[in-house]
Amino acid sequence: MSSASAPVPRPAATPAVLRRGLRVIWSGIRSQPRPTAVAVLGSTLWAAATVGTAWAIGWVTDRVIEPAYLNRSVTAGGLWLIFGVLFGVLVINVTGVILRRVWATVAGFNLQAQYRRDVTRQYLRLPLSWHHAHPSGQLLSNAHADIEATWQVFNPLPMAIGVVVMLVIAGTMMVMGDPFLAFVGLLVFPGLFLANIVFQRFMSPRITQAQQLRAEVAEVAHESFEAGLIVKAMGREEEETERFRKKTHELRDSLILVGRTRGVFEPVIEAIPTLGTLAVLGVGTWRVSRGELAAADVVQMAYLFSLLAFPVRALGWVLAEIPRSVVGYDRVQGVLRAEGSMPYGDVRLPEVSGPASSELRDVVYSHEGEEQPTIRGVSIDVEAGSTTALVGPTGSGKTTLTNLALRLVDADSGSVHIDGVDARELARGELPAVATLVAQQTFMFDDTVRGNVTLGADADDESVWEALRIAQADSFVHALPKGLDSVIGERGGTLSGGQRQRIALARAIWRKPRLLVLDDATSAVDPSVEQAILAGLREAREGMTVLVVAYRMATIMLADQVVYIEHGRVVDRGTHGELLQRCKGYANLVQAYAREAAERAAVARGEVRDS
Repeated sequence: MSSASAPVPRPAATPAVLRRGLRVIWSGIRSQPRPTAVAVLGSTLWAAATVGTAWAIGWVTDRVIEPAYLNRSVTAGGLWLIFGVLFGVLVINVTGVILRRVWATVAGFNLQAQYRRDVTRQYLRLPLSWHHAHPSGQLLSNAHADIEATWQVFNPLPMAIGVVVMLVIAGTMMVMGDPFLAFVGLLVFPGLFLANIVFQRFMSPRITQAQQLRAEVAEVAHESFEAGLIVKAMGREEEETERFRKKTHELRDSLILVGRTRGVFEPVIEAIPTLGTLAVLGVGTWRVSRGELAAADVVQMAYLFSLLAFPVRALGWVLAEIPRSVVGYDRVQGVLRAEGSMPYGDVRLPEVSGPASSELRDVVYSHEGEEQPTIRGVSIDVEAGSTTALVGPTGSGKTTLTNLALRLVDADSGSVHIDGVDARELARGELPAVATLVAQQTFMFDDTVRGNVTLGADADDESVWEALRIAQADSFVHALPKGLDSVIGERGGTLSGGQRQRIALARAIWRKPRLLVLDDATSAVDPSVEQAILAGLREAREGMTVLVVAYRMATIMLADQVVYIEHGRVVDRGTHGELLQRCKGYANLVQAYAREAAERAAVARGEVRDS
């Protein structure tokens, strides 16, 4: 379990955050020009109609309401005129709001979908060595929470642009109506800008910390779920719960701090336009009393300010989202710009059905952060159609060699050849088309048996049953309620470990690989079942080469060549009998394996007699 937290990045100064945020927004606009343009058009219509409402009220006050008040009579034509003017403005307003909201949502979710696809493709492109250095919870957070935070700003953005248009139109109308009164009212906007700058200075570091803590909570949760069996078996539920509680409480406290900051600043930001409205009413009433201004002009300006009070908040929403957007964007770009890509050539292997040869030449490989290499100048020649067993003590580098043989990781130096071709020169997809790995730790999808064997490819049932037969899985699959159509649950939860291994082996056999790599792929099955599997593989071996990490004597004795490895080096190679005679380390290891197998068999026989 990982307990170390990644350092929380320190936010830059507000002007820098603002500039970077605007660059992020501009990149989103360039990526989604059409939905953004329609949303901005709708926002412009909404802004014009909102200001037009104030103008319409001033106009009907001057042309209809004030004359009716003076004449003490209202005509039907006057009422229809009021209705028609206000209804027309309302239709434009509603149309603008619909266009703004719908297309702003489309733009925002399109960006999220696009970046999630980009991040997912990058995850698939990056080699295993990169994934080993990055926790799964962190990667899940990058693909979800960080992308969502990056483009959440597109929700209020069109409205904020409309507010800018509204302010320009409203400011022009107010100056044309009365410059002095307009000056009094427009004093609120420097106050709004200053309040938002202060708000952003306080908000930026707190949002940054909250976003980082989201990723850490996701990381701890993912580890806890993945290790659920171990946690329960070791009785560590309380300790794991405490670890999760501590991290979630840190996130809770961070989000509460964000909420408190919003709670302090947002009422202030909302109050400033209202103060402007009160100032306009006070000064306007005074000027009307002196005969310097018409009552309709004051009503129009006051109403205009009351309309602006809510929309102006959109500017604050955008400014508040920018720190989150910048932090999320930086974290996502950290993935998209990650190095460690695995280059491919353009060589294609000939389409033949025979077994493939594999050769490792002077291969050296070091895991990230290790000073000493795990694999030290290993050379192995696996002839086409042969079976080669890799044998060695725990930690000797056997699994790493299987990953190198299939180019799941690239060697620091040396080369891997398939049919005489350097694996780095092969086109993308060529190596997986001819070689397949069955690992000790199997992964099952929450799908049917058929789906787990074929991985969604079209297949006839006969070929699936044949693969299951060779893997000794056909009998228990027949016993399942729906046979091949039985859903085996998340990670194969309804199956035993040995059953999962046999379905994973059938998955590899069904592909008819020319090179089959087994990394202790039968460790969870009974010895008798393993013997039957090996016999089936021997039957099917005519079209494939087998490279196997072996522990059991039955598997080792099946091999044409045994390669004994210690500390990342090849100590000796030959047949089982040859190594048994001349390699002391090998003899000690396989004799220990044999003693362990004999003890297990004796225990099993004793249990049978006792029962």
